[in-house]
Amino acid sequence: MQLLALTEGDDHVCYRYRVAPFAPALRQAGCQLKCQPLAKGAWARWRQLRRAGRADAVLLQRKLLPWWQLRTLRRSAKTLVFDFDDAIFHRDSYHPKGIDNWQRMAHFWTTVYAADLVLAGNRYLYDQAAAFIGPERVRLLPTCVEPRKYPLADHAADGDLKLVWIGQRSTVPSLYQMHEPLRAAAAAVRFDLHVISDMFPDLTGVRVRPMAWSETTESAQLAGADIGISWLPDDRWSRGKCGLKVLQYMAAGLPVVANRVGVHCEIIVDGVTGFLADTPQEWRAAVERLSNDSGLRRRMGAAARRRVEDEYSVARWEQPFAEAIDGLVQPKSAPRNIPGLAA
Repeated sequence: MQLLALTEGDDHVCYRYRVAPFAPALRQAGCQLKCQPLAKGAWARWRQLRRAGRADAVLLQRKLLPWWQLRTLRRSAKTLVFDFDDAIFHRDSYHPKGIDNWQRMAHFWTTVYAADLVLAGNRYLYDQAAAFIGPERVRLLPTCVEPRKYPLADHAADGDLKLVWIGQRSTVPSLYQMHEPLRAAAAAVRFDLHVISDMFPDLTGVRVRPMAWSETTESAQLAGADIGISWLPDDRWSRGKCGLKVLQYMAAGLPVVANRVGVHCEIIVDGVTGFLADTPQEWRAAVERLSNDSGLRRRMGAAARRRVEDEYSVARWEQPFAEAIDGLVQPKSAPRNIPGLAA
C-alpha cells in the first residue's frame, strides 16, 4: 500500500512536522509514504494529478487547488486525505487586503467536501471543517514534535537572562506587536532576546541577538535560552495557528510566556508550564518572576517537556495517524461527486 503526499516540498515545515514523522508507523501498518512536491505549471500539474491515482491513497497538504485541478485529483485518487494546519480559508493577519476572502472560503469548502478524510491541526480548524461536512470525516491531529531531538535547557542561576523567539520572516511582525511588553520587561530585567530566523527586527530598548535558523542547529539554540516567547494577533487567522514554536520551546524544557490567544490557551498551562500575559505589566511581572528564580524556570521547563511528551509528541499520535490512513484504504464504488465541479 502506498500513501502519496502532495506537498509544498519535502523540506517544508508542515510536511516535516505533520506527515514525515509518521512514516515509521505507516511502514509498520504496511504503508509506504512517498512525498511529491506539487508540480509547477498547469500542464505538469495536470499530469501529476492524473498519475496520483496510481497510489492507494493521496494526502493533499494545505493547498487549495484551483477547481479544475481538484476535480482531476478527486477523479484519479482512490482515497483522498486533506491535511491543514492554518486558517487557509482566510488571508493572514498581515495581508494588506484584510483577512476575509470569500473565494478562499469557497475553495476550502469544496476541498473538504471532496476529501474522504480531513486532518485538522487544532480544535478551531476541526470545527471549521466539521461545520461543512460533519464530524464523521474530520480528525483532530495536532502538530507534533519529537522531544528526543531537543536537548534540555540548563537554566543556570548566573549570567544574563536569555529569551528566545523562533519563526519565519512572515511571522516577524508579531515581534513588533509585542514590542511594548518586551520593552516593559527589559526595563525591569536585563536580558538578551535571541531571534532564530532569516529576518531580524529592530526593537528599541530590547537587546536583540540575531541567530540564523538552521534545521541542524535550532534545537541547540533553543536549549541555550531560558524562556520562550510567543505572540499571536487576536484575529481569526491566528486562531488557526497550531503553536509549533511553543511546542519547540516546551520540548527544550523552556517555560513559555505568551498572550491569551488561540492555541496558546490550549497548550500552555498558566502557572505550570509558563505564563499567559497580555499587557506590558503582565509581561514584565512574568519575565521578572522567572528571571529571579532559576529553580522555577527549571520546574516549569520540566513540566512543559512532560506535557509535550504526553500530549503533542510523535509517539502519542503516530498510531492514530496510521490507523486513520489504513482504515480509509478500501475500494470505492465511485468517486465523490463535488458540487460545482461536475462534468
